[in-house]
Amino acid sequence: MPEEKRIGPLHVTSVREACIRFLENKILSGEWMIDTRLPSERSLAASLEVSRLILHEAIVDLAAKGLVEIIPRKGAFVSDFRRDGAVGLLSSLMTYQNGELDRDFISGMVDMRLLLETETARLAALNCSESQLAELRGVLEEECKTDLSDDMTLTELDFTFHLIIAIASGNLMYPMIINSFRKVYTRLTGTFFRRYSGQRAISEVFGYHDQLITAVAEKESSKAAEVMRAMLEHGARFLYEIL
Repeated sequence: MPEEKRIGPLHVTSVREACIRFLENKILSGEWMIDTRLPSERSLAASLEVSRLILHEAIVDLAAKGLVEIIPRKGAFVSDFRRDGAVGLLSSLMTYQNGELDRDFISGMVDMRLLLETETARLAALNCSESQLAELRGVLEEECKTDLSDDMTLTELDFTFHLIIAIASGNLMYPMIINSFRKVYTRLTGTFFRRYSGQRAISEVFGYHDQLITAVAEKESSKAAEVMRAMLEHGARFLYEIL
């Protein structure tokens, strides 16, 4: 059993979130090892000087992410997040790393997006409606009007563009998957837009968006997938240079 030592009290805006971060750090750091039982909720709540209800809600959050397994009448046990982790854990991993970019993490995200978003682009070229095409053109117009140093606005516009492509695919699952890792997605793209603020690399993204819109409008599915792949590899190449 992990050592039960006094940590708290916690004095933050959201005590529940602080409990979640504390528990996540214990697990992700390896201090609380796989298959070990967490200290009792009563003990942890007392140590952190929080209510048992708040502590229980934090543990339930970790269970939803795949970090712990709650076994009735036995307690909560540390899970192997590589086997049991859910998409919600991605944001926690970034938080645990203090937002620092890790090559393996980026590589995994790039591979996943290449697999998913080349398909959303291909399907969008086959299924995109006129109203969705107008939305894509509207996003590109806003991007071109936005100051290249406004990384927050550019990050949101970029996410919106990719989300519309996923919606236009006609597959209900794809936009939900993309939305499920929105925080991680925007954390990485936000890093790109901040690091290359005002530089050509950003305007090149708009160029890819323009090419993709053309391919979708002309219903060239193979071309749409090709442009999406080139765009994602372009972003990954610049992110790798930051490391």
